[in-house]
Amino acid sequence: MTGLQSQFSCLLVDDDPNIISLLESVFKDTSYQIYSATNGKSALELMDKVKIDATLIDLVMPGMDGITLLREIKKDHPETMAIMLSGYGCIESAVKAVKLGAVDFLEKPISPEGLRFCLSQLYEKWKAKKEDRSPGVKREPRFGYDELVGKSTVVKKLKQMIAQVGPTNAPVLIQGQTGTGKELVARAVYYHSRRSKKSFIPVDCAAISETVIESELFGHVKGAFTGAHTSTLGIIRSADKGTLFLDEIGELPQSVQAKLLRTIQEGEVRPVGSSKRYPVDIRVIAATNRDLEEEVFKGNFNEALFYRLNVVNIHVPELKDRKEDIPLLARHFARRFTFAGSPVKEISPEALACLEAYDWPGNIRELENAIQRALALGSKNLIRTWDLPKKIYALSAKTSQMHAKPTRGTLAWYEKKAIQNALTKSSGNRKIAAMLLNIGEATIYRKIKKYHI
Repeated sequence: MTGLQSQFSCLLVDDDPNIISLLESVFKDTSYQIYSATNGKSALELMDKVKIDATLIDLVMPGMDGITLLREIKKDHPETMAIMLSGYGCIESAVKAVKLGAVDFLEKPISPEGLRFCLSQLYEKWKAKKEDRSPGVKREPRFGYDELVGKSTVVKKLKQMIAQVGPTNAPVLIQGQTGTGKELVARAVYYHSRRSKKSFIPVDCAAISETVIESELFGHVKGAFTGAHTSTLGIIRSADKGTLFLDEIGELPQSVQAKLLRTIQEGEVRPVGSSKRYPVDIRVIAATNRDLEEEVFKGNFNEALFYRLNVVNIHVPELKDRKEDIPLLARHFARRFTFAGSPVKEISPEALACLEAYDWPGNIRELENAIQRALALGSKNLIRTWDLPKKIYALSAKTSQMHAKPTRGTLAWYEKKAIQNALTKSSGNRKIAAMLLNIGEATIYRKIKKYHI
């Protein structure tokens, strides 16, 4: 094997030479070995000669389309990872691509940064596989598509629960605030399951229109409604033998909730407009940022469905409840968003202090965005406080001023000393100390808090 073949290699497949040139320019500054082909036949011929680790494949091409090419690649080169690209994106194509083994499905146009990020994900996965195959190296088990970053007690308990429940076939309900990483937890459960070799189909219930969600989930027969010119399989049947991840399950219309309940109970799917039922074997993982018990009480969520889904309940902690993980997460995102071949930016101690002082109402997603912004706007290899969003470093500056010790000889220094003396004379009684100083009781409480007395 040559030195070039020991690099991470990627094959770009698109029938448009201009798109190939654009993709090549996006990755020219990386350490990846880039190849290209303008049709499926050329791509397969190249892969017979050169080891390819990842592919970016256009869905719509003359002759051999992207789905057919993906099927051929997975048959002869099962370890090659694939991302599908299309200007004609639809859920059914995405489901088909994922079921055939595609890692992701991206709709054109996609930004250069988005492409770099997606390929860097494949690069990290390839690198992890190489490390895992190194002899004599013992490692903790990986938790799926990406690692669950963190060493806090709550994250350790979360990982233990995932490892325990993953191999079972029990339905799982994941609850947590927006941005806490519920889909990452769902993927980790899937990767620990006996279905990990089968498909993982994620569905964002909040993103699909109420008028089409029943058809998308359960499929429909030809003529079931205006515009139904062909029959469709539906997402649930596409996930057969695999795992169906229903994100934002609380957004499902109640009529669809009832139909989903019957599907889970009976293991059968009835497409829209059909009287026929089809057997289906799926594991359901659901996630929500709502309190579903409260929604059941209000009559907004089907009670029987809630108990069907809530066999195992996993709570994903907010970032403010695991602040010791912030430095690990920040450095993780700094590495992720710095494309291969460029210097990884470090984070200054002052910037880390800012990140730890902030409460993160948007949770991990907000931290991820903050680091990505800092990398994009920073001018040096070190992320400084002023590279962070203003609300983060401004809060930190305000906190630092509040906690600063008064300089000796200043008015603040004498004020602090006077309060300390008054508290000593009053044996710590703040009300008497305030009377001795001839100030209000509320004022002395405020000053004690300000000077940390």
